[in-house]
Amino acid sequence: MSTVPEDDQAPDTAVHALAAGPLPLTGAAIDRTAHRRLDEAWLAAAWSHPSTRVLVVSGGQVLVEETGEGRTELVMLPSFDAPMTEVHRYFLGTDADGVSYFALQKDKLPGRMDDTARPAGLREVGGLLSERDAGLMVHAVALENWQRMHRFCSRCGERTVIAAAGHIRRCPACGAEHYPRTDPAVIMLVTDDQDRALLGRQLHWPEGRFSVLAGFVEPGESLEQAVVREVLEECGVRVGELSYLASQPWPFPSSLMLGFMARAITSEIQVDGEEIHEARWFSRDDLRNGIESGGILPPSRLSIATRLIELWYGKPLPAAAP
Repeated sequence: MSTVPEDDQAPDTAVHALAAGPLPLTGAAIDRTAHRRLDEAWLAAAWSHPSTRVLVVSGGQVLVEETGEGRTELVMLPSFDAPMTEVHRYFLGTDADGVSYFALQKDKLPGRMDDTARPAGLREVGGLLSERDAGLMVHAVALENWQRMHRFCSRCGERTVIAAAGHIRRCPACGAEHYPRTDPAVIMLVTDDQDRALLGRQLHWPEGRFSVLAGFVEPGESLEQAVVREVLEECGVRVGELSYLASQPWPFPSSLMLGFMARAITSEIQVDGEEIHEARWFSRDDLRNGIESGGILPPSRLSIATRLIELWYGKPLPAAAP
């Protein structure tokens, strides 16, 4: 087996993993309070409470504003100020202080008289929001997308109605209940016997953008089988030992990313030319030099992909060239 040069060895990745904190978009500051979704009396009282706050969502966007402290926050309204014409209302949960949060789905976002707010999507601001705000936005955006895309019963074709505070659609014709869809996808950092990382580039990405491999889990397939299949299909590399690390909601539009580390048992690369246009083995020096020179563009820090790469790299990735 080949050895790794001493100066290319990874630091203690377990220590780094603990220090890195939770993944973006995985905040748990809000209790979803799911047992209240069918309690119409409780929901009505919660909506009417003066402490309740409401988030308006439209087309995957919400209103945000920058505070005087340099932070980005969601624009949330008291329920009595919320626009209630042509909307659907979803209950998002409560916080530790008992404040209830709702989302209103509208065809367009409301304007603000002071012009301090602006529309933004999750890709843009997901990594800038507090744990509470990011969790609320992920929940609201995911529900809105599902509601827009699943208005009709897949069993009989009848238009369905919203129930359970936005978390179920019921068919009045055949009685079927439909639940929000989540599509599992595996995302994996593959390393070889020299401890190099396999990174690939999709055809539609900017020149120089490289990231880890990923793909959707197929029906009747385990997560482990999906990792093996996707790496082989996309790059022609066979993997053996696998280890699961963490998951991340990715509502673009409805995925759940399941992160793995995988060890390659072959090293020859043969890209499929469809999903992956180019793939390379990177040492830590290769990646660092490429990023610092501007030749390599790392993935977005919002994605679990960056965390997977950093666990192998041993520390935060260097800043890209200006």
